[in-house]
Amino acid sequence: MSDIFLADAHLLHPSDNNYRRLLGFLEGLRGQTRTLYILGDLFEFWIGYRHVVFAPYVPVLEALRRLRESGTGIVYVEGNHDFHLGPYFEKTLGCRILPDGGDVAIDGKRVLVVHGDLIHPGDQGYKMLRKVLRSRMLRGFGRLVPPDWAWGIARWAGRQSQKKHAGPERTAWAEKMLRAYGKRCFSEGYDAVVTGHFHLPLFEEREGRTLVALGDWVEQFSYARWENGRFSLETY
Repeated sequence: MSDIFLADAHLLHPSDNNYRRLLGFLEGLRGQTRTLYILGDLFEFWIGYRHVVFAPYVPVLEALRRLRESGTGIVYVEGNHDFHLGPYFEKTLGCRILPDGGDVAIDGKRVLVVHGDLIHPGDQGYKMLRKVLRSRMLRGFGRLVPPDWAWGIARWAGRQSQKKHAGPERTAWAEKMLRAYGKRCFSEGYDAVVTGHFHLPLFEEREGRTLVALGDWVEQFSYARWENGRFSLETY
């Protein structure tokens, strides 16, 4: 059986093309997949209320539940659009949640799985904002905000974020930073590094080490697979 890694679907509405394709992909994993690793930003916005889930996300949550019931484990690395995942993922789906990413052992290999939003070493402003957004105090406050209000605020923030993406200069910058990050992690003993966030598909093998940037499930429909002792980067 294989392990699957995906990130950055930024799901919004079940009628969207990427949402429909992801549901089909998840259905095809049942009975074929040991572990599904979700490396953040599966949703355009998620904050975990105690007893409420956002209605547009019910189909994908059901798909994940069926996948879990088929025997597939789910590891969820929180992204910058989905955090404070809440009781549904922990209790109903039985996910292993890694708020900041971390070490996973796969067939004797030491693999680092991260969303990627912390890779940029100089982005101190974002790191400070991230710390505030994930604080216990703000988590409690967020659950007091009506879900419809939270959804509206998140949609506005998401549109602002989209303006910062794309362009050949950003791609070259991201590739350089990813390679430097991979080199540093390999020097710490990791056999592989798998990341999302950059919406950039990148696959490099060198001296027995593997660096994978997953691309996205918005336009590229790319994901990584671990099977027979090797990674591959594939499209659906």
